[in-house]
Amino acid sequence: MKLATVAFYGFALGLLAVGLRELLTGFEENRCSMTYMFEYPEYRRVALPRRVARLYPAYGLYLYGEGLYAQETRALKLTGAPVLFLPGNAGSHKQARSLGSVALRKAENMEGGLHFNVFTVDFNEELVALYGGSLLRQTHFLHESIKAILRLYKHLKTPPQSVVLVGHSMGGVVARALFTLPRFNTNLVSLIITQASPHLAPVLALDPYLLDFYSAVRQKWVNQAKKLRNVTVLSVGGGYRDYQVRSGLTSLPCTPGDPNKMSLVATAVPRTWVSTDHLSIVWCKELVLATVRAFFDLIDPETRQFTVNPEKKMAVLNHHFIRHPVRMLGETQDTSISILDFPEAWSEVNTLRLAYSTPKEGQVKYFLFALSSRRKAYSHFYCRSNNLEMTSWVYGCVHKNGSSCVQAVDLSMGTELLPPYKILILSLGDLSSVTHLVVSASNLNGKQFTVECEWQRQESQTLSVPVPHVLSSGLTVSDVSVNSSGLLHTIKLQHFDQVYQAFRISVASQCKVNTERLPNVYRIHVPWFREDSLTTASVPSVTEISGMLHTSRPDDASGVLLQLHTAPNCQYKVSVRTSLPRVLGQILRFCGPMVPVYTAVTLLQACGGQLSTILKSRRSADMSQVVAKGLQPHKVNLPVYILHILLGCSWFQEVWSFLYLPAMDALPPTHPDGGSPEGVASVEEWPLLLSPLLYILGAAVAYWGSTLLRLIMRLISLIIAPLHRPSVSRDCGTLRLRTQLLVALGLTVMGGVCCGALAIFAAFLLHLYRLLRLQMTERSLSHMLNLAPPQKHREAENGTVDAESLSKSKECNGAPLLSECALQEVRDDLQLHLCLSALFTLPVMIIAPSLLHWTRNLRYSTQLDPDPCWPSSVPLIIVYILLINCNTLKLSNSNLLPLTSCLPLPLSIAMVTFSPLHLYRVTYFLLATLVPLALCCLL
Repeated sequence: MKLATVAFYGFALGLLAVGLRELLTGFEENRCSMTYMFEYPEYRRVALPRRVARLYPAYGLYLYGEGLYAQETRALKLTGAPVLFLPGNAGSHKQARSLGSVALRKAENMEGGLHFNVFTVDFNEELVALYGGSLLRQTHFLHESIKAILRLYKHLKTPPQSVVLVGHSMGGVVARALFTLPRFNTNLVSLIITQASPHLAPVLALDPYLLDFYSAVRQKWVNQAKKLRNVTVLSVGGGYRDYQVRSGLTSLPCTPGDPNKMSLVATAVPRTWVSTDHLSIVWCKELVLATVRAFFDLIDPETRQFTVNPEKKMAVLNHHFIRHPVRMLGETQDTSISILDFPEAWSEVNTLRLAYSTPKEGQVKYFLFALSSRRKAYSHFYCRSNNLEMTSWVYGCVHKNGSSCVQAVDLSMGTELLPPYKILILSLGDLSSVTHLVVSASNLNGKQFTVECEWQRQESQTLSVPVPHVLSSGLTVSDVSVNSSGLLHTIKLQHFDQVYQAFRISVASQCKVNTERLPNVYRIHVPWFREDSLTTASVPSVTEISGMLHTSRPDDASGVLLQLHTAPNCQYKVSVRTSLPRVLGQILRFCGPMVPVYTAVTLLQACGGQLSTILKSRRSADMSQVVAKGLQPHKVNLPVYILHILLGCSWFQEVWSFLYLPAMDALPPTHPDGGSPEGVASVEEWPLLLSPLLYILGAAVAYWGSTLLRLIMRLISLIIAPLHRPSVSRDCGTLRLRTQLLVALGLTVMGGVCCGALAIFAAFLLHLYRLLRLQMTERSLSHMLNLAPPQKHREAENGTVDAESLSKSKECNGAPLLSECALQEVRDDLQLHLCLSALFTLPVMIIAPSLLHWTRNLRYSTQLDPDPCWPSSVPLIIVYILLINCNTLKLSNSNLLPLTSCLPLPLSIAMVTFSPLHLYRVTYFLLATLVPLALCCLL
């Protein structure tokens, strides 16, 4: 039985390891180019008013500079457009160097001395993603920093009226939180660009301040959306390389249809097309260049500052982050074609496809496609060119003279940029006023490129393939063959709409004739969120694509498409199979916060099992046995399912509200958010269905974690044993009642004066010392009994006492200190305190960020303010101290033990119901078990 248990939990640990490996390493290599500084970077501190410096001694405001620019701005007489960079969780203000350096280099090539002044805020590298007590303080300091920056431009005739904010990680959340301040002037910020910022919900909610902060920000932006429509916000997620903040969390919670809020993933950004990890999104050259190019296009030439026109801002951002057409919306361009002097430049194309390569010599060349004969047979016109100069190249002829067109409308605005070429897809139904299509293939500069165009019937070039079931584990394959010779094929991936699905998509290309062709581009297009991913492949080749989603499909959205930009006269075979490692990785990516909850549930159930064993037999069971039995999904998950079903009934909702119970907790939604003001979406079905698997993974963590704890205690006890006298009493390491009161009082005062987490940690160490003393006593007694076996054992060996009477003698009370009974008592206490120590570890891990934050800020303040641990630190300290003296004898004699042993199960159900999003609530449910347990030791 024990071997089967170890094998089961070993298998569960293997599943967890596979999922973690896929989550942390199972992605493409980092294809970002590094940004380099050509001169030594300097960070010049900006003086703030004394009041601000006194209120925020740990924070600072700096101006970034290099070389000559740094020398020119020493007096802080600035003339550029202000940009303020906000670092995120544990981020440094020096991360602004990539944005600042690229902006400086690009400004050198600009006419008229147009440039930016890049400022950066030092938030003391605080862990604000895990400790929410500093978020409001950072927001207030940001407000003061913006006012200080704008004061630096008072000497100008037309000083800037606003600052552009670029926020990384939690810095982006702080930027949006500015608008929750009662005295904040919303005109001070008109554009916010965030990088890998978890706007939808915190990654881990380890304290209530974090969730309160998010709730306030969300309510402000949703409830007052009309007032904030002039504020443009762009959120960029990193993609699958960013395992710290999944890209679904970077979706902006806003009202539907808000035109000035935009969320996307870096893999879909034109001229970027790469996934970034949580840090590289700051220095990724491709993304930094897109940001800086947008900044320069956002400058108003009259004021030489950032434009405040919302339509202009969105046009620029759409141009650089969405499609990157030939020009921005609103720009005018001469669409007339008057080249009657060059009749030889015109060629009419009567075939279904055009493939043309320009010669080395420069020439003027236009291709003319008649629409009249193609309207009935074809639905679209597709054209691509590897001439990546974003100029007009496709026109609709409205006035034709002979073989040439003299008046045309520009149709190039629909151009989309892909890695190897630009493409344009025109719907013939939208071209009723056009008689011919004109494709320009002129290369007056002598640059060689290729143009390929064709008429398309979209229905015949669209195929469908159902994806395999998520439980097929790669054993079944769905495939489809593309035999057509077109340049673009679309494959609908049916039933691919949930984030827990993950596939390996293989595209094999084979051509009859090996000639030089343009590369293939395989694109996974997600209609409901800008998370497209592109893969470039040569011909022929076998290419594997990772098929996963950042967001689930809403009910009103169409399905995922696989677009194949292919080579003509080639055959393609697309195979789709489920990838079990990637499925596990996706489950951990989206449901990872549930694993520690189920770990706590397992340990709580183990504690309940230990108490039941003591109640029945007056002895403790082995820790590994009770932890292994803590996996009870039929007792924990089934009631949660029933609650979820009952909450769908109106009468049960009324009862639930009458009892003032909080809403059933849920993980952040996986679909693009529509802006519900409550901050928590309705409970999704699939995490509930996956809860048994998450329970198994959490139980594996509890099982092997408790095993590791036991081994560590044995090792430490061996190391410190020479420092202690050998003990044979079960009361080793206990405290007298007076000492307990003094210690509890002292730690409570320490928690109130300094840091509650420090006091809890100190109480935890005192209990660990009790556990170590028990471990040393158990070893000492075992060695002594081996060297000098008791009289009963010697008589049993001689046959004068039978084994049954020996067994009964072990249960006697008042046994001598050196006996099997004494050893068994110590072992019982040791197993009990091992269970308690494993349970005590959970609150310590939850409060660790608060303790780290307090330690890092000791030079500024000895008190943690605000302290999320203070409400729960007092009972936790008292419980930890009281349970130091706990033993199996006291528990077995307590009248409260029957009731206490029944508490872990309902509290486990409550923990799964109310703690997935509010992880800090785990401590409250543990306290609800530990307080009665501590009373058992007293009564």
